[in-house]
Amino acid sequence: MRVGIDVGGTHTDAVLMDGTTVLASIKTATTPDVMGGIVAALEQLLASPGVDRSAIDGVMIGTTHFTNALVTGRSLAPTGVVRLGLPATSALPPMVDWPQRLANAIQASVHLCHGGNEFDGRPISPLRPDELKRVAAQLEKSGIGSVAISSVFSPVNAEMEEEAADILLAELPNLHISMSHQIGRVGLLERENATIVNACLRNLADDIVEAFAAALLAVGVSAPLYLSQNDGTLMDSEFTRMYPVRTFASGPTNSARGAAFLADQPDCAVVDIGGTTTDVGVLTGGYPRQATGEVDIGGVRVNFRMPDVLSVGLGGGSRVTRPPQLEVGPDSVGYQLTQEALVFGGQVLTATDLAVAAGLADIGDASLVRHLDRNLVNRGIAWMTQRITDLVDRMRVSATPLPVVLVGGGSILIPASLPGIPSVHRPEHHAVANAIGAAIGQIGGDVDRLFAITASRTREEVLEEARAEAIDRAISAGAAPGTVQITEIDEVAVAYLPGNAVRVRVKAVGELDLTGEATGKEDEWAWN
Repeated sequence: MRVGIDVGGTHTDAVLMDGTTVLASIKTATTPDVMGGIVAALEQLLASPGVDRSAIDGVMIGTTHFTNALVTGRSLAPTGVVRLGLPATSALPPMVDWPQRLANAIQASVHLCHGGNEFDGRPISPLRPDELKRVAAQLEKSGIGSVAISSVFSPVNAEMEEEAADILLAELPNLHISMSHQIGRVGLLERENATIVNACLRNLADDIVEAFAAALLAVGVSAPLYLSQNDGTLMDSEFTRMYPVRTFASGPTNSARGAAFLADQPDCAVVDIGGTTTDVGVLTGGYPRQATGEVDIGGVRVNFRMPDVLSVGLGGGSRVTRPPQLEVGPDSVGYQLTQEALVFGGQVLTATDLAVAAGLADIGDASLVRHLDRNLVNRGIAWMTQRITDLVDRMRVSATPLPVVLVGGGSILIPASLPGIPSVHRPEHHAVANAIGAAIGQIGGDVDRLFAITASRTREEVLEEARAEAIDRAISAGAAPGTVQITEIDEVAVAYLPGNAVRVRVKAVGELDLTGEATGKEDEWAWN
């Protein structure tokens, strides 16, 4: 059996699953400290009749902790930034495009050093060990314990980043090191940004993993802990300590995966309506379509794998602005919905009140919204319906209409049909689809880098190398070796670089290995 948990801005959801069967589910209010909501959800879930806590094989959690930390600029560790690229790249130093508030929050110690490679792996300049030893001395003097290392074209040749990490660790053995070739894609500034974000979250990751583990012990569960990644797969607690940045956008991804599972619709648009926001994404083969370029998180441009999702401030707790200009959201009462909404005896007109007044939902006390003007209610429902329809239309990449799966507790706001949509599905357990998506998660590994095709290195050999590397990364992350399959492969010729260069993206996915035997290769490409 597995437990899936998803922490949202309004609700914390939890499900207990035996294979593909949902045995129990619970939805509780997210608490200000978040952790209290997780413990409360687990206690209620595991209090269900016939639950044997010792039979739980794993607990999978989707969390917004790390995203919130970056957006708010809180709980970020002082970070060292080492770029290998001199004499090139000095015109645009690290963090040149960061918001000043975030740059101040991480108190960055920036160092430009010699090194880096051309696109075909040739060195720009040799690495200088003495230069890096001086950097280590300055980091120690500043009390910095986490460092981001980036090197020009390190996804092509990672040797300089690895050698630099060895030198710094020899000087400072307790240093947390994040290397850009393990985190981001081709594109120096965006990959470097992603690595810096990861480095400044390393200390918080230790605290969060330990707090989650303590929450499980508090309710008597000794099963392994896994966290959801932003591509729909899982990573274990130790992987989370090293790569907290991979949890960004895990909430929308979990909802999409859960929707595909519940509705048996591997190719569709998913509309996840929560208490605060609505997320719209597209599933291809049961996994969220990935964004093709850079994404902006808290004002920082990064280029690691992220789902292609449109998010708007529309949910069950959204405040309704009355005529003459009727709008719903983006302001929301959030987790205070059960105190603030009219149907719960509050004084705020919310989207949930409109749904109850229109007969779309049976929540709270319907008599408390009978006085609402019928024209106001109808216009409000029509406004929300059109808003959702427009978002789905924006996500299409072809003229073919997409079926829609509605999930999330706030999906009650929308009627059973949408204009121009061929079919709308609202499956059983739709309110906890995000927690189900976490529970059914698999383990993945991906490769996204440039390869040079030469007379001695054919296209077929390049693709096979990329496939093998993706499979190895999935196994290192905790996938059972015999179950890993390639689910995505993309090959793009890069015309603006000299030579026969090709960018290859490969994703491998496998079933979770609960025996603990699949992590033997982790140290080959992961650092402290």
